[in-house]
Amino acid sequence: MSGKYHIKTVLKAGALALGVLAATLPLTAQSAFAAPKKDFKLAWTIYVGWMPWGYAKDAGIVKKWADKYGINIDVVQVNDYAESINQYTVGGFDALTVTNMDALSTPAVGGVDTSAVIIGDFSNGNDAVILKDKDKLADIKGQKVNLVEFSVSHYLLARALASISLAEKDVKVVSTSDADMASAWKTPDVTSVVTWNPIVSEILADPKAHKVFDSSQIPGEIMDLTVVNTQTLKDNPAFAKALAGIWYETLALMTADTPAGKAAREAMGKASGTDLAGFEAQMAATKLFAKPAEAAAFARSPEVGATMDKVRNFLFTHGLLGNGAPSADVVGIALADGKVLGDKANVKFRFIDTYMSDAAAGKL
Repeated sequence: MSGKYHIKTVLKAGALALGVLAATLPLTAQSAFAAPKKDFKLAWTIYVGWMPWGYAKDAGIVKKWADKYGINIDVVQVNDYAESINQYTVGGFDALTVTNMDALSTPAVGGVDTSAVIIGDFSNGNDAVILKDKDKLADIKGQKVNLVEFSVSHYLLARALASISLAEKDVKVVSTSDADMASAWKTPDVTSVVTWNPIVSEILADPKAHKVFDSSQIPGEIMDLTVVNTQTLKDNPAFAKALAGIWYETLALMTADTPAGKAAREAMGKASGTDLAGFEAQMAATKLFAKPAEAAAFARSPEVGATMDKVRNFLFTHGLLGNGAPSADVVGIALADGKVLGDKANVKFRFIDTYMSDAAAGKL
């Protein structure tokens, strides 16, 4: 299965290993981030909310904005989402497309100070809990639940269970690769899955499948971000300005009800392994922040802090905040409204509205 959907699959062991690796990088490697430079690399993986990066490269939009700021930006598609996070964490990329949970659990926990400069969207139905021959969420109690363990599917399950006063002890999680999920569903032993599109759509084509909970019921909690190494950002703000310019020009085209907009969506659909209708269906289950002012306002909203509090506590209870982490406060998270969750002396993940606001104000 291609792309999006190695999406959001950083496993516990991988996260901890990457954390150790990043934390033990020699000072020469760590300080390499700090040097002002002209050449930058962004890693992205296939997902409806990240397809604009590939299209922007092909359409010359990346080059247009890079030239404006006198820099070079290499936009690189990485076929494996977990590997893209790995490469970013060890310094192979300056910027990355990643979910809010994975940005915290891997680079931030690994000691790589990371800033979310663009909140592109949040999942608004793309991720779902599906039961076989049952149509109520409460029917999940006592079942084996197949999902990608320690991914946002696992988080969605926890939030779904909490909504009906159940806990993970009330089910049995069965770790299943995203590549195997659709075929696993067809076997008699699999009666409950948590997964994401386009796998959701494929499974729901089975009359026995019933969606009983999805990400639209926890709006804003599964965010898709573009992040930049914080030291790189500090030394090279023009890079973030160019990224914002690229992003919002491409989104304006992608969402336009024009022949050019349709052509852009069709191209993105084809590149992601579907067609125009399939891509637009995924867009409909995604809350895209096409307008930079809307994205900046969301970044400053109390919702982000409330979500990240849930996320960090989920990661802590599953041992994903590092070996021996005494509490969910071990890693500080700076919010765009100026507040900090956790250790203010160890802030490693930051939400910044600056470049979204600049785009909104025409200051790019």
